[in-house]
Amino acid sequence: MELKTTVDGNKVTIEIEGKLSVATSPDLEAAVQGQSAEITDFDMDLTKLEYISSAGLRVLVSTEKLANQRGGKMRLLHPSEEVVEIFDMTGLADVFEIVA
Repeated sequence: MELKTTVDGNKVTIEIEGKLSVATSPDLEAAVQGQSAEITDFDMDLTKLEYISSAGLRVLVSTEKLANQRGGKMRLLHPSEEVVEIFDMTGLADVFEIVA
């Protein structure tokens, strides 16, 4: 998995490429936790995300909680149909803001 992080004011965009699995989810968690307290909004660009495991879902849920605690929001940008299907099956499609 590869991550590309871009900060713009109080928003960070993290592009995730590859597979977000139990082996790679700690990298995303570190990227999120490494952001300064001024970051309130998290955009996760999922355009190139091929696969997400339950460990990856956990990181997204914790990022959503962090954004809410900071008075911001998290958005999931451009996930594939396969990834959206996983969000639907887990009920997280109703929790996350998904931008097609």
